[in-house]
Formats: sequence, C-alpha cells, structure tokens
Amino acid sequence: MNTTRIFDILIPFREFENANNEVFAVKIDGQWQKITASVYTKIVDELSLGLLELGVKKGDKIATILKNCPEWNFIDMALLQIGAIQVPIYPTISDSSYLFIFNDAEVKYIFVSDNAYHTRIKDVVEEVSTLPAVYSIEVVEGIPNWTELLELGRKSKRSKELESFKDSIHAHEIATLIYTSGTTGNPKGVMLSHTNVISNSTATFDILKQNPVSRVLSFLPLCHVLERIMNYTYQRHGATIYYCDNLEKIGDYIRDAKPEMFTAVPRVLEKTYEKIILKGRNLKGLKKDIFFWALRIGEQYEPWEKRSLWYQMKLAIARKLVLSKWKEAFGGNLKAIVSGGASLQERIASVFWAAGFQIMEGYGLTETSPVIAVSNFRPNGVKIGTVGPALPGVQLKIAADGEILAKGPNVMMGYFKRPDLTAEIIDAEGWLHTGDIGHFEDKFLRITDRKKEIFKTSGGKYVAPQQVENKLKESAFIEQAMVVGEGKNFAAAIVIPDFAHIKSWCAVKGKTYEGPAKSIKDPVIISRIEKEVNEKNKQLDKVERVKKFVLMADGWNVETGELSPTMKLKRKFLMRKYAHIIETLYLKEGFNATV
Repeated sequence: MNTTRIFDILIPFREFENANNEVFAVKIDGQWQKITASVYTKIVDELSLGLLELGVKKGDKIATILKNCPEWNFIDMALLQIGAIQVPIYPTISDSSYLFIFNDAEVKYIFVSDNAYHTRIKDVVEEVSTLPAVYSIEVVEGIPNWTELLELGRKSKRSKELESFKDSIHAHEIATLIYTSGTTGNPKGVMLSHTNVISNSTATFDILKQNPVSRVLSFLPLCHVLERIMNYTYQRHGATIYYCDNLEKIGDYIRDAKPEMFTAVPRVLEKTYEKIILKGRNLKGLKKDIFFWALRIGEQYEPWEKRSLWYQMKLAIARKLVLSKWKEAFGGNLKAIVSGGASLQERIASVFWAAGFQIMEGYGLTETSPVIAVSNFRPNGVKIGTVGPALPGVQLKIAADGEILAKGPNVMMGYFKRPDLTAEIIDAEGWLHTGDIGHFEDKFLRITDRKKEIFKTSGGKYVAPQQVENKLKESAFIEQAMVVGEGKNFAAAIVIPDFAHIKSWCAVKGKTYEGPAKSIKDPVIISRIEKEVNEKNKQLDKVERVKKFVLMADGWNVETGELSPTMKLKRKFLMRKYAHIIETLYLKEGFNATV
C-alpha cells in the first residue's frame, strides 16, 4: 500500500479482514475498553461528514486541547480527510499564547477534553472573532458535545462528497499547524505537510519492524510531535495503543496495560530511576549492598560492546538478583523505550539496557516532523550518549561552528505567515539550521548543547551548560540544576535538591528531616551536596567546573513555567526568576565548591 497522506493509514483498517483488529484501548471506570478498526473508521467518517455539515472547509484551522484518548485520533483523521488543518495545543501554555495562536491561526472551532480544559480557555475565546463554538469530549455544561457532530454525520447525505474531498487532497498540502513556544516573542506556527509527516512515519515504521510489538502505551501529550508520529507509526504497525491521560499514574498504567514499548522524555525516565534508587536506599544490610553493587555493574553496560567473561558473569548475577525485578515493575512485557525531547543521562541508559530494556534515543525538532536521527534495533544500531545515526532519507551535516544542519522530505513547509523567520532557519540550499551543536562519532550523532545556550566566560572560554547540568544530575542528591556564568569569571549553578532522596538519606543517617525549606539551610546537607558537586567537577574540564552553587527549595515544573512541555529548562524564564540570586553568587553568597 502506498501511504502518501496521513489518512491513508486508515485504508488497511477499512478492509474486512482487519475489521476486528483492536486499534485503541482506553480505561473507563477502571476497565479497559477496546476500539476496533471498523469502529474507528466508522466514527472518523461520521465525524468528517458532521464537520462538513457544520460548514468546515478545506484549509480551515481547528484547534484541539485534548488529553491522550481515542477521540484525538477520530478528530485528527476526520479533519485530515476533508482537508481541514488540526492545530494541537498544550493545556499548560499562558493565556497570551492561547490568544495569539487562536487569532493567528484564525481557528474556526476548538475541541477540549473536559470542563477543566474549557475553564482554562473560556475567558480567552471571548476575544477570538473567528470562533463560533467550542466542543467538548466529556459532557460540559453550556457547550456542545462532540457527539452532536457524529449525529449530524449520521444524517448527512454527503458520503460521495466525502470521497471527492479525500481524492482532492495532495501529499504536498499542509496537514497540521503546530505552534512552538518561542524563547522570545510569540509562538511560531510550524506548517507540516502530509509528505513531511508520512516520510518520518515511514522511516520510523521501518525501524519498528525490526522489533515487532503488539501493545504500546501512550502518555506523552499527543500534541507533542514525537508522540504524534509514534501514534501514527504504531497504527501502521498494527499495535494496540493503550492511552494514559494522567502523567501522575504512569506507573499504574504500565503495570496494568503491560506494554511492550512506549515513548518518554528523559525526565520521566529520570524520575522512574530515582524512585528505584529510593527503594534501594530503604533496603537493609546485605540486600542493600547487593542492590547498589548490581547498579554499578549496570552502569558499565554498553550495547553491542564485546564484554569480558568476568563482566558477563557479574552481569548475570546482577540481573538474577536485582535487575530482573525491574521487568515486573514495568508490567513484565516491556522491551523497548523511545527517548526523545532532551538528552538522557548515559548511566541511566546503561542501567536500563542492563536490565533488559532497549533504550532508543532519538533527536529532532517540530520543524523536522520531528526525527532526524535515532537509534535502531539492528546490531550496532545504538551507542549510548548519542542519538543514533541519521534517519533514513534525512541528510545531516555539521557546520563550521558545530551547528547541526538537516535536509530531507521531513523538513517543514515553513513558518505560518512568517517567511522572514523561515528564511532565517532554512538557507538557500534547503538546509535547516537546528540551533543545536553536535558532532559525529563514526555514524552516530552526539548532541552537546543548544547553540544559543552556550555562554562565554569573562576569560573568553566557552561553556556548554547542558553537559554540566547532566553531569550534576547524575548525583542522587540533585534533581535539577541550571548552570550560569555568561560574562563571569567562573561557572556557577542554581541547584534543586532531590528532597525525596535527602529524606531517605537522613533516615539512614539517623538525622531528622525537616522539609525542603530547612534542608537547603542545613550545614550537614549543604556539605553533602557540596561533596557531590566536587565529585562531578572532577569529571569536567576546568572551565566547566561549578565553583559556586545555591540550593533552592521550590520545584521546577511545567505549570509554574520553569520547564517546557517536554520538560526542558526554560532558561530565560529561570534567569529572570533568579536574577538577584545569580547576582549574589558572584558577590560573596552561595556555597563554594572545591575546584
């Protein structure tokens, strides 16, 4: 089958022999409800017809603010079939960003999941002149429900017209408009065509065929372009997608759905790892010693590397006594995890591999649909610390200043209404400038930092903060860190301790834990974290070493603005938030590290 447009993914689902294939699963009242291929395509067609009856036309922009659920796919495919354009939006952005996107895209309708999501935007939509109505998935008082459109579709007499609409849609036409949060100014609308998306999906589909799976879990927001591409790829692969609509319950959903694969951002894996470490710290005596011995063995693991007989024996014991139990915690069936959106700590990747989970790191941007490099399941297809080789069909090269450039069918059509910004990121030869710095290690691409985030000290030396931050976060005592030092004579850091670990550490030491606010002022705890910083400094170049740091008790998260929806640091926000504290680091306050 020649899949050139996104909704062509539905063609196999329409065939009689595939009618009962289970495509999606969603938990309702504690029970998994399955949705078959025949039900999927029927709802999509009814919804397409309902939208046509509503007056939606080719090229109209329809915004969605939805949890992960089958309805996301119903709406997505229904819009694609009639040439309308989905504008998926995170539920965590600011009112000003909502208002800008709604007006810039001139959205005709909005779909929200429930009352909480509707409450989030109801004041904003009053200022959007192009918007006649907001529809909800769950019943929300005062606004129409999406099932009303299904009813319109069932009564429609335009089935033949729907087929004409599908036939008229070309692969090079825009399929979706995804707004990315700019570091400065308003969000930018990334225009992706069917060709952009399908080229990326086809390449990842070919990789997935190397390691077939039948059930997967989806919990990253579907407005995240990586999860969306994987969502399409899973459908093409024939796997059943189990949806988790609450990130706080990922562990419960994994144990219940028993997936063979899922996609995650590194912070999710880091937090999972921290919970495992915490359980290990609560063990006693020999069990605790064995646990951390097994962990050290796992941290030495490198996929496909030739291992000595002595290491293989130790690894077999570590797996038997400790690491095999991780399988049960992940539902018993998990084989692979796709990690993207940020850099994953190497030791975490190694331990997960040692425990029997294949970590497939990848890299890309919304502007590249998104994957441009990713590990694969073939022998020597993975090198820990890198994001894998270039995705088939994508060309990569490193510019003179170290910036990664990409070219291929996955590169966006451009920024919506902003040819000036498009010309800034895509040069005359068609190379997209990613803004990331990296280099090749044989065929593998290693990302070192964001071009705009690298800073120069007053001594003229460059520091890549992300590398230093990842090194600091290897400490069990440090949850988050932001390295600063632009124009200063040394690097310093804002550090958020891992208070769960500190609480456990205090219990082991027989010390009273008095909560985050008092912990960051406790000389014993400060001294312990200083020791950690000093240890990590030994593994860094002299110019990268953190000479001073300050501990903060407030957590960083998406809702309060310190992290992006993909859980990356929002540096400009953090620099403003901690401007005075950063200044004190370069006066006399802050804790000194030994360098």
